[in-house]
Amino acid sequence: MDIKDVVKQKYSEAALRVLEGGSSCCCGPKAPSGIAQTARMSQEIYAAADTAGVPTGAIVASLGCGDPTALAELKPGETVLDLGSGGGIDVFLSAKRVGPGGKVYGLDMTDEMLALARENQMKAGVENIEFLKGEIENIPLPDNSIDVVISNCVINLSIDKGRVLREAFRVLKPAGRFAVSDVVLCGEIPATLRNSPELWAGCVAGAMQEPKYKSELAAAGFVDVDIEPTMVFRAADVREFLSAAGAEAVSVADQADGKIMSAFVRATKPAIGGADSKKKRAISTIQILGTGCARCKDLTANVEKAVQGLGIEARVEKVTEITEIMKFQILMTPGLVIDGQVKAAGRIPPVEEIMQMLLAAGGN
Repeated sequence: MDIKDVVKQKYSEAALRVLEGGSSCCCGPKAPSGIAQTARMSQEIYAAADTAGVPTGAIVASLGCGDPTALAELKPGETVLDLGSGGGIDVFLSAKRVGPGGKVYGLDMTDEMLALARENQMKAGVENIEFLKGEIENIPLPDNSIDVVISNCVINLSIDKGRVLREAFRVLKPAGRFAVSDVVLCGEIPATLRNSPELWAGCVAGAMQEPKYKSELAAAGFVDVDIEPTMVFRAADVREFLSAAGAEAVSVADQADGKIMSAFVRATKPAIGGADSKKKRAISTIQILGTGCARCKDLTANVEKAVQGLGIEARVEKVTEITEIMKFQILMTPGLVIDGQVKAAGRIPPVEEIMQMLLAAGGN
C-alpha cells in the first residue's frame, strides 16, 4: 500500500468512527491523529465562542494543528477554499466570517469524510457552503476564482507538495491570500520517522523543512512568504504520539526534540501589475542538487558569486536527499536548477554562464 492509500484509509476510518458516534481523536493504532492532535486537542485550538453553532460531528472530526480561519482574516463576501476539509469545521467557521454574500468550498478526496461533512451541513442548515470531491494536487476549480486558500494540517500529507502549492496559486485571484496551518520541520529528524507510511499519515514523515516550504511557495509564484511557529514539539510530545500510534520508533523521540512544529504559513499571489509582481520577477529560486561533495560546494560558490555579481535577490537551496534529487530526473550531480528548471547536471558552470542563466530567468 503506497503513502496516498495509507493516508486515504486512515482518514476514511476516522470519518466512519464519527459517523458511527465515536471520535476521530482516539489515538489508537489505526487513527490518523497526528502529533499536533496528540499534544493538543481540537477544543484547545478553537475558541468556544467560534465553534458555537458548529455541528458536533465537525468538531470531533477535527484533526488540524491550528485555526487557519483566524489566520486568514476573512472578510464578508469573500470566496474561500479549504484544502482537505475533512468533517468541515474550518469550512463552517469560514462561512460564518464571509457571511451570506460569500462562498466556501471544502475539498476532500475521501467519500467518508465528504459524507460526514455533508451530513454536518444538513444539520447546520448552512447554504453558502459546497463540498467537492477531489485531490489537492488537482483542484477542480477554475483559475483566478478564489480569494483565500486555507488548509489545516493537510498539505504535509501530500506526496507532491510543489504541485499543491502551484494549484493553490492557480485558483487564487490576483492579490489572493494563502493562509494555512501545517506541521513544519525546523531541524533534521531521524530516518526512522521519515520512512514510515504510518507516520506520514500522522503528519510527521511528510512534513517539509521550513526553508523548503518557503522556497516551494516562492517557486509557485507567491510573495510575502512567512512561517510563524505556533507550537514546537518536545521529545515528550513525540514519544506520546509514537506510542499512541503504535509505532516502533519511540526510542528516537529524543532525536526529534524541538525539530517539529505546528505553524501558520502565509503568502500572497501578486497583484496584476503591482509592486509585488516586480518583486517576484527580481527573485530567483536556485537549487543545488547533490550530496554535499566538493563539486557541490564549488557549484554553490559559483552561484553565490553570480548572484552577488548581478546584484539580485535569490533563494539558494541545497537539495541533498536522493529521493528529492531523483524528481529532477538528472543522471549526474551536481545539478543546478533555477526556478524549477534544470540548467546543468554533472558539471560546474562558470560564474559568467550562471549569470546568463539568471538573466534569462528574469533576475535582472
